[in-house]
Amino acid sequence: MQTLATILAAIPAPDEGAMRRAQQHLNGLLKPVGSLGRLESLAVQLAGMPGLQGELRVDEKALIVLCADHGVWQEGVTVSPKAVTAIQAANMVQANTGVCVLAAQAGAKVHVLDVGIDADLISGLINMKVARGSGNIATGPAMSGEQAEAVLLSTVRYTRQLAAQGVKLFGVGELGMANTTPAAAVVSVLTGSAPQAVVGLGANLPESRLDHKVQVVSRALAVNQPDAADGLDVLAKVGGYDLLGMTGVIVGAASCGLPVVLDGFLSYASALAACRIAPQVKPYLIPSHLSAEKGARIALAALGLEPYLSMEMRLGEGSGAALAMPLVDAACAIYNQMGTLAGSNIVLPPVQ
Repeated sequence: MQTLATILAAIPAPDEGAMRRAQQHLNGLLKPVGSLGRLESLAVQLAGMPGLQGELRVDEKALIVLCADHGVWQEGVTVSPKAVTAIQAANMVQANTGVCVLAAQAGAKVHVLDVGIDADLISGLINMKVARGSGNIATGPAMSGEQAEAVLLSTVRYTRQLAAQGVKLFGVGELGMANTTPAAAVVSVLTGSAPQAVVGLGANLPESRLDHKVQVVSRALAVNQPDAADGLDVLAKVGGYDLLGMTGVIVGAASCGLPVVLDGFLSYASALAACRIAPQVKPYLIPSHLSAEKGARIALAALGLEPYLSMEMRLGEGSGAALAMPLVDAACAIYNQMGTLAGSNIVLPPVQ
């Protein structure tokens, strides 16, 4: 069985020759050059991914939702009851949550993984539970380094298994009460930003309690002293099992040369950690929407990503990733199905 080190070392580089050929193909389609804008650049990005094997088709889609509880919930950083994590995970099995409805619309199968819910295993969830919730990051680490690596490796392997079964497009999502607090801590560390610049209201926290949440994140950073150069250390000390799981999906998809659609703020934190662990994952990231959470722009700027959608969404769960998956289908469609200028005897002047 492959180790994490061997998987990271084997992440392929994009095929730049294929990307150049894709650009030439797009330039010859029935339209003014570049007139489909970012849809064309997305098609070029996809064309360079070795896992698609030269075919821009993503018929098989998987949206992987990582579910876990957080010890920092005890600090009063959210108004949501802790039990909602388990309740909503059970609802996902019934396919009636936001992400499930949107994923069905996009033709994606939702995989719900329990990587740390503070409850007995729920029927229908995939069991990868390492612990019943992470530690309280305001007083100590979220987990041990060994637990962090175990979750990362198990989710990498799960993703690679789905790829071997034919999945061509991945999306990430999460579920966990209070998880915007560790996400803000991770973003703070990995972007070098002050907590007050990246800590937001999460799931409707009253404005009057925002300063308290900032103080909790500041305390977590002071207590744990995460190493900003080590993405896994940051996740282990001030992250959570759901954040680690999303990082594992990102790394797993990239290791197969396949695209992964991000969701909102929580997934930005995981993507930042993934890029710190293995910078070569970056070309496989596809942004979805601009999260309404406060630190979103800072995180996206650090990733060098510009989201495709701006919907004022902050649900999480992978809802934004599901909503953006049809854009990937659209990029494939224009590439594969549009006619050519030459086929219609159209000669356009060179672009100045």
